[in-house]
Amino acid sequence: MHKADGTKCVFKPSKKGLFYSCVNNNIALVTTVEDNTNKYTVREYSYAKKARKLQIIIGRPSTQDLINFVDRNLIPNCPVTRQDILRAEDIFGPNIGSIKGKTTYTTQKRVKCYAQDIPQEIMDKHGEVILAIDIMFINKIPFVMTTSRNIHFGTAELVKDMKNNTLITSIEQVIQAYQARGFKIQAILADRQFQHIQQIIKQKDVQPMNMYQKSKDTLGPSKKE
Repeated sequence: MHKADGTKCVFKPSKKGLFYSCVNNNIALVTTVEDNTNKYTVREYSYAKKARKLQIIIGRPSTQDLINFVDRNLIPNCPVTRQDILRAEDIFGPNIGSIKGKTTYTTQKRVKCYAQDIPQEIMDKHGEVILAIDIMFINKIPFVMTTSRNIHFGTAELVKDMKNNTLITSIEQVIQAYQARGFKIQAILADRQFQHIQQIIKQKDVQPMNMYQKSKDTLGPSKKE
């Protein structure tokens, strides 16, 4: 990844296939209030605190407005000076209460997304997908789980019930996701839990759904895949 300052951030693949970047050499310098306080004497820091307290008491005006009030003697018996206000700004930063409600919304630049084409070598080798599906229950809540062989792309969808139309809709969405990227579902592996919708799936331009009984050889995603 190329940064705006011209440097590079390198991502390397891990043993599990995910990419990561080592940040051990990156150092973040953070300026704290304590660091800013050390630049001033005890007296200067004390009056800076008074200046910030005064800003809060009179309704949190902006720093510039507060300086104008002090310069024009609009605050009777004001205990702080312009320098005290500037020191408070330097030590404590902008007054958050003064900023809130005064900052206008600025229109953000629209994020542009560019979908990268899948490399042709992947399409040539894995263009025809064998999909494994199964139902997994978490706290008695059903999820339709799918995974593809070789590609190992997995999906999980919460379903409201186990009716035919619900399961078919869930499977159709997965098929459409693959087809949108140019893949073709060659076969679907499932156990007999899906046998009642097998004929309907055949009509979706998919090879006959291969059925397997629940056993140690089950090929559903929640078993071996």
